[in-house]
Formats: sequence, C-alpha cells, structure tokens
Amino acid sequence: MTSCQTQYLLMLLLSVGVSAVEVQRPRGVPLSKRQFYEEGKPFTCLDGSRTIPFDRVNDDYCDCKDGSDEPGTAACPNGSFHCTNSGFRPGFIPSSRINDGICDCCDTTDEYNSGAACQNTCRELGRKERESLQKMAEITKEGFLLKQQLIQEAKRGLEEKKAKQADIQIGKKDLEAKVEALRTVKETAEQPEKEAKECHLKAWEEQKAVIQMEKDKAKMAEVLSELDDDADGSVSVAELLSHSELDPDSDGSFTEAEAQGLLGGVDKVDSVAFESVWNNIKDKYTSEQANTETPAEVETPGEEVREPPSDNDSEQYPEEDIPEEEEEDDDEEDEEEDQDDGDYKQSPPPTQTPDKKEDDDEGTMPPFDQETQNLIDAAQKARDAFDEAERALREVDDQVKNLEKEISFDFGPNAEFAYLYSQCYELSTSEYIYRLCPFNRMSQKPKFGGSETNLGSWGHWAGPEDNIYSLMKYEHGTGCWQGPNRSTTIKLTCGKETVVTSVSEPSRCEYLMEFISPAICQEPPSLDAALHGHEEL
Repeated sequence: MTSCQTQYLLMLLLSVGVSAVEVQRPRGVPLSKRQFYEEGKPFTCLDGSRTIPFDRVNDDYCDCKDGSDEPGTAACPNGSFHCTNSGFRPGFIPSSRINDGICDCCDTTDEYNSGAACQNTCRELGRKERESLQKMAEITKEGFLLKQQLIQEAKRGLEEKKAKQADIQIGKKDLEAKVEALRTVKETAEQPEKEAKECHLKAWEEQKAVIQMEKDKAKMAEVLSELDDDADGSVSVAELLSHSELDPDSDGSFTEAEAQGLLGGVDKVDSVAFESVWNNIKDKYTSEQANTETPAEVETPGEEVREPPSDNDSEQYPEEDIPEEEEEDDDEEDEEEDQDDGDYKQSPPPTQTPDKKEDDDEGTMPPFDQETQNLIDAAQKARDAFDEAERALREVDDQVKNLEKEISFDFGPNAEFAYLYSQCYELSTSEYIYRLCPFNRMSQKPKFGGSETNLGSWGHWAGPEDNIYSLMKYEHGTGCWQGPNRSTTIKLTCGKETVVTSVSEPSRCEYLMEFISPAICQEPPSLDAALHGHEEL
C-alpha cells in the first residue's frame, strides 16, 4: 500500500462526515478551480484566449477554445466534466458523455437532463473501497513491522559476519604461516629423494645399456653366422650380395662395388672387423630364414601342403577349395617374425622410461633399496601434509571472499532484503515451474520433463529514482531462437509473506514476475500527514 493510497483512505473516511457541506460552484467545476468561476464577474477562458460575460458559462454554447466555459455541458468537444462523487472518489469524464443516457458519475450528476434512471452508488462504492483500503493498510502496517524485524536481524547478521570475518582472518594468518613452514619441510625432504631416485635411475640405465650391448653382440654373431656361407669365419663380398635388402641406395641393383663399400673397401672381413660392418647394415638386415620362407612353404602341422591350382586344373580344384585360412596363418606368422627381427634394428634412447617392450627385453626396473624408499616415503608424507594445509587455506580464502561479498552487497538502505540471500522461491503453473533465487538467478523448467532454462542472472536494482528497490533486474539468460538473451524484471510489492504470485512474458524473451515481500513495505503515514495539503473533500 502506497502513501497515496493511505492518504486517500483517510480522505474517504473523513469525507463521509463533511459531504453535506457543499461549496457552491458551476456544474462540472472542481473545487480547485472554483476561484476562476465567480458569479457576476466576467469569465476569462482558462487558456486566456478571451473574456465573456458570466451568464455565457454553461449556456450550451462553446465560446472558449479550451472548452473551459462549458464545464457542465457537452457543447465543447474538448471539454471535461468533474464528477463530485460525494462519498467516493471524485473524477473527470469527457464532456461528450454528459446527458448521453449513460450514468458515468456515481452521483448521477452527469445525467441531470437526460431523463436516465440513475441511482447514486457513491456511498456503496466508497464503503467497499474503504474496506479494501483498510485491509491494505493493515497489511502494510503488519508488513512494515516485519520489515523492522528483518532490519534488526540483518543488523545482527552483519555484526556476526564481521566478527566471523575477523576470526577467519586471524586463523588465515596462522594457516598461511603453517603452509609456508610445511612448504620448507616438503622441499627439504624432496631434495634427497630426488637425488636418490636419479641415482637409482642412472644405475638402471647403465644396466640396460650393458644388456642391450650384449644382445647386440649376440645378434651380430648370429648374423655373421648366417652370412658366412662357407663357414670360414669371415664375410665376403659375394656372401653379402645374397642380401639385396642391404643395397645402400635401394635402386634395385646391389653391385659388388656397393657390397665392397659396406665391407670398408675390402673383399672380405673377419669376425673382428665385422663389428664395424654390422653397425652399417643392422638397420636393413633381414634374416635369411625370413627371406627364404614363403607362404606356400610354411606347413601347418598335421596338414598336407598343396600347390595352388593352375588354370587347367580349375575343375579339379574349384576356386572355393583354396585353403585361404592357411594363407592368413602364414601372414600372421611372417608378421611375428618381422617384429622379432625389428627388435634388433632400433631401440629407444637409454634415458627413455622403459615401456612394456623394453621390460620384456631387458626386464623391469628393480625396486628401490630400503634407504631410497625411506626417503620417498618421507617426502610423500611431507607433500601430503603440505597439500592438506594448502587445501585448507583455499577453503578459508573462499570463506573470506563469500563473507566480503555478502557484507558489501546492496541489500537495501537498511539491509532489509538480506534475508532473501541464499533462498529460492517457486511458482508452479500449468506448464512450468518458475524458480527465483534472489541475487542469484531466475529459471524456468517444464513441468512434465525437459531441461531448465535460465531466465537471467542477478543484474541490479532497477526501480525509479525515488524507489529504486521496487524492481529487480535479472539479465543475460539463455538466448532465444534468433532473438535476444532472456531477461526478467521482478516487481516487488508489500505483503506479510514472501511469495511469488505471478509470472508473465509481456515481450518476447522478457519476463515479468510479481513478488511479495515485507522488505518493500513503507511506514504508513499518520493521520495529520495524510490530511496535510488536502483541499477537496
């Protein structure tokens, strides 16, 4: 209930007792303009355009351009008629409605010469309105009392938050000192851990290098044996030419000169000199066994090997009888052999973390010795303690930020809206459930399944300058299809409860919510204040 409504209520209550006192003035003239209509004196049009004798006022002929000489007749198209409506609310109607057979004024004064059967309903209308206004006044009074309680609660809450903030700040300083101390402990424990682990890894890398070297020597001896066709303990140009994959330029022609170049410019090398040759050919070398085995020659145990049928044997060996499964098995076996040979072609750098293949070839890295493990355990314990303290410090930082936000938030002139913070209110319609979380967001969810739609996040107070806290604005919601982002305006009205009463969409993607709260209630004016400045009863 606004102060204007309260003033009008008191005016109505008093008008019942003084309505019998009627100030004489021409028909259709409000009391506020009585001084311009003095009987016996010339009348000057209210727009100052001309002056006429007073007997031409309400003579059913329009003399003034503004229609002010005919306030009680329908002569002027732009005139207006004042309904006194004693016992109810005074008002104005267009002059065209005077004596038109329809009662517009509740006191029937607009139909003084039409013969219309009108009844004066002003007192009944005034009674009903007084009852309604009295009820609103009671709600306003109770709401304002609740508002005072909310203000006191907000004041206590603010003091508690400030006290809590001070305590947290003290605890935060202690926690910061603890984190720094634990950081030092952690870094001190990690240094010997790092050195011990590096030492362990270095030993393991050296061990892997020895293993790889032994494997390489074994493979070199195996290849030497394969290449040494005459078993004289050396490899010649002719023996090297049997492996065309070693052709240096891979042009399809492996010449003696090229083979001699691989042997270091000589015709034959012994087992000692072969080591340098091996380093040049091991990336290309393919086992003789892999070269000589063909799919047709690989036998599956227990089965007879058959040659592929010729064109003349098509009747004897139909196409569908060719044993395809044997060929697939042979291909898989060849792939496995190629993979085994590839193990000797390239190995990962010794500093690389061993992967599964290296684990198969060189074994897994041995566990840490007890002394190193003790250093690792001590360092991990220090890390866990530091992480826990740092996590606690982050939680305290979040608490401080949330408290600072609440303390600095604009909850109204006296923080009367603070009780709405962290609360949510819902309104269920036939299709949707609307959810308002003041100072946070507004949303809409289909009642029978579907995802939630954001109708806007808290923006700012948006009421007029003289009552800025009467409207809330929520902005930047979910975008409409080929339209703007959704937004919501919350209109606050005075009441004893805190409840959402209605939601509408006056414009596309722009929502309006009616929200009742005692926090918006204003103090009802006193009787003297309501009557002050009132002129017309």
